[in-house]
Amino acid sequence: MSKEKFLLVILLWISIHFQAFGQLTLIESLSMYSNILNKEIRFSILLPSDYYKNTDKYSTVYLLHGLGDNESSWIEYGEIDQIAKQLWAENEIIPMIFVMPQGFNSYYSNTYDSTFMYRDMFTKELVPYIDGHYRTLSNRNHRALLGYSMGGFGAMSLALKNPELFSISVPMSMSVRTQDQYETENAEEWDQQWGSIFGGVGTNGTDRITDFYKANSPFYLLPKYKNAAHESLRFYLFNGDREHTLAKSNEELHVLMRNLGISHQYKVGKGGHSFSFWRTSMPDALRFISDGFENKTYRGDRTNQLNLKPLDPKQWNEIQYRDENFQVYLPNDYDKTTRQYPVLYILGKFEPAEMRQIAELSNSLSSAYQIPELIIAFVSGNSWYKIKSNMEFISEKYRIRKGFRFKAVLSYKESVLLSSLPQIEKEEFRVLVFANSTMTPSQAQTFSNPAERKVFDRTSLFLSQPSGGDFYEGFGDAHVLLRDKDISHEYRVREGKDEFKWFLQELPDILNFTFEGYHK
Repeated sequence: MSKEKFLLVILLWISIHFQAFGQLTLIESLSMYSNILNKEIRFSILLPSDYYKNTDKYSTVYLLHGLGDNESSWIEYGEIDQIAKQLWAENEIIPMIFVMPQGFNSYYSNTYDSTFMYRDMFTKELVPYIDGHYRTLSNRNHRALLGYSMGGFGAMSLALKNPELFSISVPMSMSVRTQDQYETENAEEWDQQWGSIFGGVGTNGTDRITDFYKANSPFYLLPKYKNAAHESLRFYLFNGDREHTLAKSNEELHVLMRNLGISHQYKVGKGGHSFSFWRTSMPDALRFISDGFENKTYRGDRTNQLNLKPLDPKQWNEIQYRDENFQVYLPNDYDKTTRQYPVLYILGKFEPAEMRQIAELSNSLSSAYQIPELIIAFVSGNSWYKIKSNMEFISEKYRIRKGFRFKAVLSYKESVLLSSLPQIEKEEFRVLVFANSTMTPSQAQTFSNPAERKVFDRTSLFLSQPSGGDFYEGFGDAHVLLRDKDISHEYRVREGKDEFKWFLQELPDILNFTFEGYHK
């Protein structure tokens, strides 16, 4: 082969491979040299599927990893490639670019002593670099921050400190501390994780609350949330109900934002500090971001389609006992068997049509074999003594299975059940559900009395509230208190206000939790 032909082959090979690399939509561990940090900064990038088929410009999402992870974590564990492609295919989100930078253990902040100016690198070098090398819509309205754990802190603090660059912040399981937690955390862990960044190494108590920390903590930044750019920020906070330290800090941050009147979405789901929780949260997070990029009101979280199956007349009983009227839903085959059934007593004021919808939803779920069959009794009474007497009457009239293991009580927008906890005996009910019940912070302390703990030894608790509900402080306090005392429970905060439609959407999860309790 002649020298000219050999060079031609080499050039052709380089051209093919360069072109192939240029067509990749997921590229891991690229690098950019930072003059600010005087080192290479790695990042991974996910481009829209049609990036090379047009000349369009795209919005950008910066995905921030947690402590100890790196620029590959969102790919390997977060499965961002699969999640984004599925949502694109379903037309759930607009095409967008995902950038996953190396965050070290920086909390995406500068250090108090200016030895590692990560935030400066991010805002002054990385963002311009991405805008210069990729077809981005290079303005704040088309940039979002999403992160988990330490990355959640970065997603919140970067947006608050640089609202001229970012318009959307989505922290998941944000690693943040209340002032009390910050002052009392174990010294060795605190020095390494917090003091080395925000100052105060070797100190305790209020000495840890440095001016530099105040200039970076969301708890101090949010009350200063005033200018126009700040007020146009969109926030969606996610947290898992299995969190420990972060249960309190994220709840308190949500309460602070509610009390300050800062618009935001807040969701607590089943899970802990893990990618399994963050992955399941991503579809709603990305829908929220996508709507923000299009300057639309958030369309809301994805919900299951509820099918209400009409009742056979024999399934709906209206009975009277003393001066009270009760409605009782019976399984479809109640009159064809001699079997006994578990029971769910529901306390709360419902319209007649609402009670039927609850029964029809249960009828639909059991007919589709999604839950076993049960009896639902709507019970009223202005005292626990009266309510309990009414329950006993119903249990004698219908074939309700004996034993506490098959009895559950659900409280909806009422306060009698919570106030009556001191009167409830151990092993009286297998499940207690508080669904948007009346629960002020002082009422939430009912769960703290050691005398009441005996009630929870073999009783499962489920607390659920709408994110826009009136009792956000009380429910948050109850959840944190139960976590601190290691009392088993599940906790949900989902999109909605004090409306029946929120409750109906929540009911399938409540019923599944109830049956898990029955069958433990």
